[in-house]
Formats: sequence, C-alpha cells, structure tokens
Amino acid sequence: MIKYIYADALDAFPKLRDSMFRDRAFQFKERLGWDVTVSEEGFETDEYDRVNPLYMIYELPDGTHGGSMRNLPTTGNTMINDHFSSLIGGAPIISPLIWETTRFCLSPNVGKLAGRVGAAVCLAGCEAGIRWALDSSVGVFDARMVHIYKRLGWEPEILGSSGTGKSAISAGLWALDEASKASICAKSGIAPQEVEAWFDASFPMMESSQILVA
Repeated sequence: MIKYIYADALDAFPKLRDSMFRDRAFQFKERLGWDVTVSEEGFETDEYDRVNPLYMIYELPDGTHGGSMRNLPTTGNTMINDHFSSLIGGAPIISPLIWETTRFCLSPNVGKLAGRVGAAVCLAGCEAGIRWALDSSVGVFDARMVHIYKRLGWEPEILGSSGTGKSAISAGLWALDEASKASICAKSGIAPQEVEAWFDASFPMMESSQILVA
C-alpha cells in the first residue's frame, strides 16, 4: 500500500525511512552512477530532503520500501529551478498549482511487482493533485523513464531536453486530473477506490488546505 509521509514524520517509520534512503543510494549511485552523496549509513539524501517534502511511499508486506517519490511545492526551492533551469528556458516555474516531483525510485526487491509499484506511486501523486486541486507536476527525467511513462499511460508534456540517446534528460509536465488517474488505473489494473483509500488512510479527517501547507 501507499503511505503519504512528510519528512518531519519519517522518524515514526524507521524501517520504511531507512530502506527508502538505502534503495535510493543503490538506484542512483550504484546502478545509474549519478553524482549523489551517500552517508556512512548508506543513505542517499540531499538538501531537498531537509525542507520537509512529502514522500509517497509504497510499503511492502514486510514494512520496507518498495518504491517512492518526493514532492515539493514550486513556491519554494526546487531542483528544477535551482539546477535544471536551462531545460525550461531559464524562467523559473513558480505556482501554487504546480509541485515538483523528484527521486522516483523502485526497490531492487520488488521483482515482478515493479510495474504495479511504479504505477501505484504515480497514482498517489495524481490522487493528491486531484484532492488538493493542483494543476500539474513538474520534474526532470532521463531516457530510461520514457517507456515507463508510456506504459503507464501518463506521458508528460516535454518542456525541454538536453543530450541524445541514453544520455538525454528532459523536463516534463504531468497533468494531475481524473483523466490521468483513469488512464493509469486502466493500464495498471489498480482500482480507483484503492488509490482513494491510500490517501484517506494517510490524511484522515483533515482539511485539504491544512495538509498542503504542512
């Protein structure tokens, strides 16, 4: 299942927290060879983990991380504005209706569940956008993700690209709406009611305005 957890609440889920940051280290440092920092504990974190982002985390039956992504409002510091502005023409993306999604990660332990886990994480982002009346999500992705988004039925609007082939990176804008949710659900076989239940379990009896600014 999916859990929505703000960074300042991660300590309440130590097993989920530690396995997520270790899986990020494996994916981004070891497998993809990105220039990221890994701590002595084997955690991959950066400055954006320290500004209380919202994580959408797929929890495996044993309580460990299966997949996740990190979200921040574009009204604050974001990776795309701070480090990838050339992909968007140099003009920052700042809007209360757009958030940034980064660090999409799948655990090496999910095996044949990878497709479902990836779809569930994306659906979690889409559902939150619908609940909070957001317009879209922005992020930077590499060439390996293109076929994943296509398979999910949630392809982004390309804002700009750099490089070619496997080295290409792009900035994209994903719609957060019922049509996108329906498309991903149809492709993945995950029922809309299940997606809605994940959100309701994480944010019971709270007003949307309270959640968004937490």
